[in-house]
Amino acid sequence: MVDAGPARPAGPVTSGQLVKLVEQGLQLVGDGDRADLRRRLDHAFGRLQDPSIRVIVVGEFKQGKSKLINALVNAPVCPVDDDIATSLPTIVRYGEPASASVLVPRADNPAAGGDGADAGIERRPIELSDLPAMVSEQGNPGNSRKLAAAEVCLPRRVLTGGLTIIDSPGVGGMGSAHTLTTLTALPTADAMLLVSDASQEYTEPELRFLRQAMRITPSVAAVLSKTDLYPDWRRVEELDRGHLDQVAPDIPLYPLSADLRLEASRLQDAELNEESGFPALVAHLRTNIVGKAQRIQRRSVSQDLLSVTENLRLSLQSELGALENPDGTPQMLAALEQAKAEADELRKRSARWQLTLSDGINDLIADMEYDLRDRLRRIQREAENAIDQGDPGPVWTQFSTWLEECVAAAVSDTFVWTSERSQWLAAQVAEHFAEDEVSLPVLHVSDSGDALDPVDQMPELDRGRINPIQKVLIGMRGSYGGVLMFGLLTGIFGMALINPLSVGAGLLLGRKAYREDKETRLKRRQGEAKTLVRRQLDDVTFQVGKQLKDRLRLVQRTIRDHFTEIADEYHRSLSDSVAAAQKAANTYAQEKDGRMRDIRAELKKVDALHRAAEAVAAEVAAAGPRTAAGVG
Repeated sequence: MVDAGPARPAGPVTSGQLVKLVEQGLQLVGDGDRADLRRRLDHAFGRLQDPSIRVIVVGEFKQGKSKLINALVNAPVCPVDDDIATSLPTIVRYGEPASASVLVPRADNPAAGGDGADAGIERRPIELSDLPAMVSEQGNPGNSRKLAAAEVCLPRRVLTGGLTIIDSPGVGGMGSAHTLTTLTALPTADAMLLVSDASQEYTEPELRFLRQAMRITPSVAAVLSKTDLYPDWRRVEELDRGHLDQVAPDIPLYPLSADLRLEASRLQDAELNEESGFPALVAHLRTNIVGKAQRIQRRSVSQDLLSVTENLRLSLQSELGALENPDGTPQMLAALEQAKAEADELRKRSARWQLTLSDGINDLIADMEYDLRDRLRRIQREAENAIDQGDPGPVWTQFSTWLEECVAAAVSDTFVWTSERSQWLAAQVAEHFAEDEVSLPVLHVSDSGDALDPVDQMPELDRGRINPIQKVLIGMRGSYGGVLMFGLLTGIFGMALINPLSVGAGLLLGRKAYREDKETRLKRRQGEAKTLVRRQLDDVTFQVGKQLKDRLRLVQRTIRDHFTEIADEYHRSLSDSVAAAQKAANTYAQEKDGRMRDIRAELKKVDALHRAAEAVAAEVAAAGPRTAAGVG
C-alpha cells in the first residue's frame, strides 16, 4: 500500500503541521536534479524553524522606552537611569539560557549591519552585566565602539512564537540624526511601538516621525508611558488620541506604568499588573502582531508549497499522459514546446516585466535625485536668508542644530517616498509577470539595505568676538590718519599738530574705521557661513544620493532575482515535462504498467500535499484576529 500523503488539515494550521508539510514536500522533491525547488522549500523550512517577528520600540530620548521593554520581559535587559541614553539598538528575543552578545560588522563587509545581515555580522558573546556599557550613550558615546547592535536572549513566555523586541535610540528633537537610522530599519520590522510619556501631548517632531513611519510600516501602536508619575495623564491621553485620529483612526493607544508592572511581577499581584496597563499591550502583541505575522508566514509557506507541487505535477502528468495515450503524445509535445517557448521569454531581458523593472528603477533614481536636491535647495535658500538677517557667529551652534534637523527631516522624507515607490514598482513588476499565468509566492523587497551613514558635522565658524585691546588698536589705526591730516591743515593757521580739531577728527575717523572693520568682518563671516552651508548640503547630496542609489539597485537585483528564479523553475519544469513525455513515448509496453503505477502513486502524494497547501492558504485568507490573554 502506498501512502497517499498528507491529509487536509482539520481546524487552524499550527506551526508544527506546516513543518510536517514542508518536510513531506522535501521528501517529494528528494535529492534529485530539482535543486531549485528544494532550495525554496529549505528557505521555507528555515523560516518556520526560526521565526523572527520584529517589533521596534521608538520614541524621543528619556520617554521610557528601555524601562517599557524591561517591564515587558520582566528583566533589566536595557539600561535605565536619568543620565543614561540609548545609543545602540538592543534586540531582545527568546533564548535559553539567558545570554547577551554584540553584533559587529565584519571587516570584509563593513557596510553590512542589522539583525538580518548575518553574512556581514559577527556575534561576540558578552556578559549580561557588561551590556549597559555597550548600548548606552555613557558607555558608548556616539557608538564609538562601531557596533551594529546588541542582542539579548531570555527564556520569557511573552517572547515565544518568534516575538523580537528592538530598543532603538531616541528620535526627533535634538536626536534627529537617529531618526533616519530608525526609519531605515522600519521596512524590516513587522510592527512599531511609539512611546511618549504622560508629561505632555505629542510634539511636532513625534507626529512628523509617526506620519513618516506609517507610510513604511502600517502596523503601529502608541504607548503612553509613566502614567504613575503624572496625575493628569488621562488629559494627555485624550489629547494624544486626538492627534492619532488625525494621522490614522485605527492606531491603538495604551497607557502604561512600567514601575507598576515591575512591582506587580515582584509581588505576583495580578490586580496591580492589570492596573499597570500591560495586559492589554501583551494581548495586542500576541494577537495583532504575532498572530498577523504568523498568518503571513503561513500564507507564504503555503504559496511555496503550491508552487512546488504544481511544478512537480507538471512533469508527472505529462509523462503519465504520454503513457496512457500514446496517440495524443505529438499534440501534447507540441503544446509543451509552445509553453516552454513562452516561459523562455520570461527569462529574457526583453520580457515585459524585465523592461518594467529596468525602466522603473531608472525613473525612480532620477526622481529620487530631483526630490532630494529640491528639498535641500529649499533648505539652502532658507539658511542663506537667515544668515543675511544677522551675525551667524554667536548663534552658530544653534544654527548648526537647526540645519541638521532640517536636513534629517528632508532626507527622511526622500527615503520614505523612495521606499513607497519601490514597493509600487515591485507590485507593477509582479502584475506584469503574473499576466503570463505563473503563480507567484509572497515577495518582500523592503529588507534591502542598512541605515544611511551619517554625514560629517558642520565645521565651526568664527564667533566674531574681539577683545577691548583689539577694538582700541582698530580705532587708533583709523584715527592716526585723521589726526595727522587735520593737524597739518590747522598748522597753516599756526596751530600745533595735535590740537582739539585734529583730535576730534581723529576720533570721528577712528570710530568710522571701527564700524567699517566690524561690517567687513560680519560680511566675511556671513560669506563663510554660506560656504559652510553649501559644502554641508553638497556632502549630504553626494553621500545620501549614493546610498539611496545603492538601495534602489539592491531592490532592482532583489526583484530581478526573485522573478528570474520563478521563471527558471517554470521553464525547468516544462523542459522536464517535454523530456518525460518523449521518454514515455519510447518506453516499451512491458515497462509502461509499472511506470504508470509509480507515477500515479507519486501524483497522489503531490495532489495530497497540494490540497493541504490550498487548505492552509484558504484558512489564512479566512482567519481573522484571535483573542489572546495573559501576561508573559
